[in-house]
Amino acid sequence: MDFDLSDEQRALRDSIHEFASRELNADVVERDKTATFSREAWQKCADMGLLGLPVPEENGGSGAGALTTIVALEALGRGCTDSGLIFSVNAQMWACETPIVRFGTEEQKQRWLPGLCDGSVIAAHGMSEPGSGSDAFSLSTTARHEDGGYVLDGSKTFVTNAPESDLVLVFGTIDKELGFAGVTAFLVERGTPGLTVGKPLSKMGLRTSPMGELFFDGCVVPEENVLGKPGQGMLVFDSSMVWERSCILASTVGTMARQLERSLDYARERRQFGQPIGSFQAVSHKLVDMKVRLETARLLLYRLGWLIDRGESATVESALVKLYLSECYVHSSLDALQVHGGYGYMTEYELERDVRDAIGSRLYSGTSELQYEVAAKGMGL
Repeated sequence: MDFDLSDEQRALRDSIHEFASRELNADVVERDKTATFSREAWQKCADMGLLGLPVPEENGGSGAGALTTIVALEALGRGCTDSGLIFSVNAQMWACETPIVRFGTEEQKQRWLPGLCDGSVIAAHGMSEPGSGSDAFSLSTTARHEDGGYVLDGSKTFVTNAPESDLVLVFGTIDKELGFAGVTAFLVERGTPGLTVGKPLSKMGLRTSPMGELFFDGCVVPEENVLGKPGQGMLVFDSSMVWERSCILASTVGTMARQLERSLDYARERRQFGQPIGSFQAVSHKLVDMKVRLETARLLLYRLGWLIDRGESATVESALVKLYLSECYVHSSLDALQVHGGYGYMTEYELERDVRDAIGSRLYSGTSELQYEVAAKGMGL
C-alpha cells in the first residue's frame, strides 16, 4: 500500500493551495455575518476546475480519481477559510454531479454536466423532509405518473444551495406501499411550474453556504427528467452517499493542518509567566492531540481514496471516514480556539467560526449516530 503522491498530484495540491489562499478569502468574516454566498468565489472555483473534478472529461470535467480529488479538496481546505463555500462546492459535486454521471442518460449528461462543471449551473439535492432526516426513505413527497410525466407534491428542507439553485435533484415516492422500492429520483429545473423555493434558512455555521426549503405543488416533471429508472431512487441516493461520505470532509483535513500551523506559531510567540505558552504541557499536549488527529485522519482518508480507485467496496470505510473526520474536526477546532484563549473567541481571529462550522459536520450527510449504524451493519451486526 503506497500513499506517496505522484508529481502531478503534488503539483495539483500546491496550485490549489496557492489559488485558494490568494483568491477565496476576501471578506469572509463579513459574509459570514450577513450569510452571503459569493457567486464570484464560486466561479473562481469552477474556473480552477474544482467543480468538475469527479466528472469525465467528455462531459466537461477533469475525470480525476478519488485520491486525486481528495488531495485537491484537502488543499482547498488548507488555503480557503470559507468553509461554507467549500461545503456548497461539495454538495454540488457529490449529491448532484456524481448521480448524473452514474445514472444519467447521455442526453441528461450533455444537457447538465458541462454547466455544472463550468459554474454556470448551481444544483441542489432534495432528500430531507420536515418529517424524515436520518430515516431518509420515509418520504412524504409523492410522484404521480400522468400524461408522459410525473406530478410532484410535497416539500424538502435543509436543502444546500436551494436559494441559488438552477437544478434540483429531488426524491419522491411513486407508491408508498412499496417503501424504498418506490422512491424515484427526478431532475427539476428552477422555474418549473409548481416548484417554489422558500426563504433562506439561518444556520449556526456554514453561513456562507445558502440553504433553503423546496415546495412542490402539482409540479409536473417530464419522464425524460427521471434520473435512473422509476423505483431506483434508493440506488441513486446510496451511490451518491458513498462518494459524499468519502469526500465531503476531505477539505477539513486541510483545515486541521492550517489550524495546527497557526496554533503552533501562536504557542511559540505568545508569552505568559515569562515563557512561550507552548512550553506549558496544558498547551503542548493539545497541539500534540491536534497533530495525532491530523495524521490519522489523513491516513484513513487516503486509504479510502485508494480503495475507491481500486474499485473495491467502501461502504463501511466511507462511514468510518465520515464519523472519524467529523469528530476530529470538532475537537481540533475547539483545541485551536482554546490555545488562542480570549483572542480565539473573537470573531476577527476566525477560530470561533471554525468551531461553528465544524459542529455541522456531525450532522450533514448522515449524523454521526447514523454512521455508527451503517458501519455496524456492514460489519454484520
